[in-house]
Amino acid sequence: MDKRRAWRAQEQELVERWNTATQRYNEAQAEVARQRVAPGEGEPSDECVRTEEAARIALEIMRKQVARMKVEFSTGKRY
Repeated sequence: MDKRRAWRAQEQELVERWNTATQRYNEAQAEVARQRVAPGEGEPSDECVRTEEAARIALEIMRKQVARMKVEFSTGKRY
């Protein structure tokens, strides 16, 4: 039963981190899009582009962690 509780805590933490990463990425994308359509500004700033790239990389890392946990579940290593 302790394993299940620990697994559930890990899953909840992963969901929270996933939501945070997704929100950060969406905000970064919105900022880049805003700067592209803003009158007088042709391209978004380098800092804004770097922020979006970092958020995209963090989201990709989260995708891999979710996939790993999904494999553990489907192979019977969890629950």
